[in-house]
Amino acid sequence: MINKKKSWIIKIGIILIIIGIYLFLPSVNKKVNEMVFYLSSMNLEMLKEYILSFGIWAPVTSFILMILQAVLAPIPAFIITLSNAAIFGWIKGAILSWSSAMAGATLCYYIAKFLGRDVVEKLTSKFALKDIDTFFNKYGKHTILIARLLPFVPFDIVSYAAGLTSMSFWSFFIATGIGQLPATIVYSYVGSMLTGGAKIMMTALLILFALSIAIYVGKKIWNEKNNKVNNETN
Repeated sequence: MINKKKSWIIKIGIILIIIGIYLFLPSVNKKVNEMVFYLSSMNLEMLKEYILSFGIWAPVTSFILMILQAVLAPIPAFIITLSNAAIFGWIKGAILSWSSAMAGATLCYYIAKFLGRDVVEKLTSKFALKDIDTFFNKYGKHTILIARLLPFVPFDIVSYAAGLTSMSFWSFFIATGIGQLPATIVYSYVGSMLTGGAKIMMTALLILFALSIAIYVGKKIWNEKNNKVNNETN
């Protein structure tokens, strides 16, 4: 009982420190809001210009952006992968995208492992986690690899969900690395090869795909809340 209480105190303390840094350090607040704005804009050219504006620090900026989108699960990562390919070339871009995605996945895993399901549900949604729970129940230890190979399964929510299971970090990390590699290579290669209208069309299709998933998830969350309210009323 004492250990459980101590654990909760530590968790709350960490959350308060993070919130405090964001709220009371204007430079951090401004930079995070700026990055979220460029990520949520879903505008490839804007994001490229933003990353390039950091000069020699452009790769570091891209790395941080990938980690940020990992924590903010609804934002798709492919827009950063395409930007990296266009800026750094498809090979260097793929390496940067893959390594930063792995760092983001690791962070999500440990956020879930350390802070628990309640915090993860605030960052994602109960519905999304339930869907991934179904994957884990169905595929067991192969869930991570399978989920990474399926483009319609949200990358970040899988990482959070894995942290809530008994899966070891290295099992999660290796499966994520292998499963994430094909998509990273494809997006990077395509992103570096396409130009003009073809590139715009490719980006638009990917954005449409991401938005479709977001709308589907949003609708499910809305229905879930309405059903809960109706059940409480009845």
